[in-house]
Amino acid sequence: MKKISLRAEEMQASPIRKLIPFAVAARKKGINVYPLNIGQPDIPTPQPIRDAIRNFDQEVLAYSPSQGEDFLVEAFSGYYRQNRIELAPEDIIVTTGGSEAIFFAFLSICDPGDEVIVFEPFYTNYNGMALETGITLKAITTYAEDGFQLPAVEAIEKAVTPKTRGILICNPNNPTGTVYPPKALEDLAFIAKKHNLYIIADEVYREFTYDGLHHTSILQIDGMDQHAILIDSISKRYSACGARIGVIASRNKTVMGACMKFAQARLSSPTVEQWGARAGMLMDPSYFAPILEEYQRRRDTVMAGLAKAPGVVCEVPTGAFYVIAKLPIKNAERFAQWLLTDFIHEKSTVLVAPAAGFYVTPGLGLNEIRISYVLEVEKLEKAMTALAVAINQFKKLEESETGKEKAASANA
Repeated sequence: MKKISLRAEEMQASPIRKLIPFAVAARKKGINVYPLNIGQPDIPTPQPIRDAIRNFDQEVLAYSPSQGEDFLVEAFSGYYRQNRIELAPEDIIVTTGGSEAIFFAFLSICDPGDEVIVFEPFYTNYNGMALETGITLKAITTYAEDGFQLPAVEAIEKAVTPKTRGILICNPNNPTGTVYPPKALEDLAFIAKKHNLYIIADEVYREFTYDGLHHTSILQIDGMDQHAILIDSISKRYSACGARIGVIASRNKTVMGACMKFAQARLSSPTVEQWGARAGMLMDPSYFAPILEEYQRRRDTVMAGLAKAPGVVCEVPTGAFYVIAKLPIKNAERFAQWLLTDFIHEKSTVLVAPAAGFYVTPGLGLNEIRISYVLEVEKLEKAMTALAVAINQFKKLEESETGKEKAASANA
């Protein structure tokens, strides 16, 4: 039988989704599983989006233009203007989710073997996208003790090589929940201009900032017209992950011309969902105020729950809806599976994402998990109570196993 490709063999299983079969099996046994593994909000998709999709009445469901429907491109341009980001319609291409936008960015600025600098921990799907496009992600580690903020300019510049084509950031950050201040973005802009690099900025969590912080876009930094590539999506903003509508945008005409070639090669983004997306983009910005308040309550609920678990270390997130937690255990991968196969608390358990898959550097994140606070507060309270009990039990299990191993070694 013919072997599969080396690319396929090297492709990692998603740390976000690979435990889902165990969750399915647990539910079949009647166990309630709280899903904290993935950024799938439970906030209802806004009624105008659902109405626009429901009322779609074109007799032929045709391809849309490769750039996206004019009405949606114009709506995105207006939305960015409201957020003090000037992008003309010709600077925008509608993509099949933010993931395709990142693909287009990689394909447009990199050749196989080129490098893109990232800051770990980072959104794990970047790994798969890099592998599929033949580029190398060169990771610089950030630390909870520093609030997962970006390192100094000098440290970043040390990672730049002749193969470096760009720097990829997610702001607000998935998985750390960090919001980068304007000074950090200005530092990146300095590096980009000095070394003639691109900054690919994944800004899909733009609205989700807490504690009075505000998001700054890479396109709001002076002198970045030729260096900045914006990635965006309606998935989290409007709780519309299944619509698969995103954006790649840049004022660099050469980059956007290259992206258009790839857009034409895949024909078009979903037509019906573009009508729904337009309805969302035209909503009054006041829609986000109660949503943001709800997510801040959820964040506070998760942090209060983690505080009750002895030995857990984590930084309070100030954006997005994730937190990275370092647990007082050795193997978070095994712990996450054990939660679904061997642990029950009040007829329930918890599904989390092991954090090692959010790193490139071997050995990092082995005792960390990512938690998505995308459930209502009451469910989060119960989930965090169960998680605290589970951490304590699993820690004792590991300690017991270690003791037995030492005893066996001593008697050998």
